[in-house]
Amino acid sequence: MGHFGIKKTEDILAEHFYWPRMRRDVERYVSRYTTCNKAKSRLNPYGLYMPFPIPSVPCEDILVDFVLGLPRTKKGRDSVFIVVDRFSKIAHFIPCHKSDDATNIANLFFREIVRLHGVPNTIVSDRDVKFLSHFWRTLWAKLGTKLLFSTTCHPQTDGQTEVINHTLSTMLRAILKTNLKMWEECLPHVEFAYNRSLHSTTKMSPFQI
Repeated sequence: MGHFGIKKTEDILAEHFYWPRMRRDVERYVSRYTTCNKAKSRLNPYGLYMPFPIPSVPCEDILVDFVLGLPRTKKGRDSVFIVVDRFSKIAHFIPCHKSDDATNIANLFFREIVRLHGVPNTIVSDRDVKFLSHFWRTLWAKLGTKLLFSTTCHPQTDGQTEVINHTLSTMLRAILKTNLKMWEECLPHVEFAYNRSLHSTTKMSPFQI
């Protein structure tokens, strides 16, 4: 999944939202993000990375990640658990707590993902302590799900979630502006807007696949 450029980011936002000088804000954000990633790539020029195998059907190969450090909501949540289907690109944004352990995250995963899509064949994640825990590894081994890990030196192997993380942050800031503690109430609407936008690779929205 390619980076969201100026036009696509603006198109996603413009479907439901408008504010003065929106184009300028999008250009500034995308420019800042691109520069940052170029700088990071120069710091780690060594080695080759191996992209994960291309999935062939929906809901069998997924990515998971977190957006941390959000303002604490009335329900005490301060993070978002992101789950992305690698085939259709559909994303689920699940509010959670930074302090949630592997058991809590597994409960969220089964309640919000498995009940809708079934048990996946593979789960791609970074090396967060939750995903390296004995409980998490044992659980998925018993269910027949293979765990794949991206690396610090080669985050390109898990680039889809990185793009979605930044897109989610941009959309929340655009919607909420100064009232950031309301992000949990807006999350379902942001998820819907994201999943109905056309994807640059498939030329379809995740909802259409």
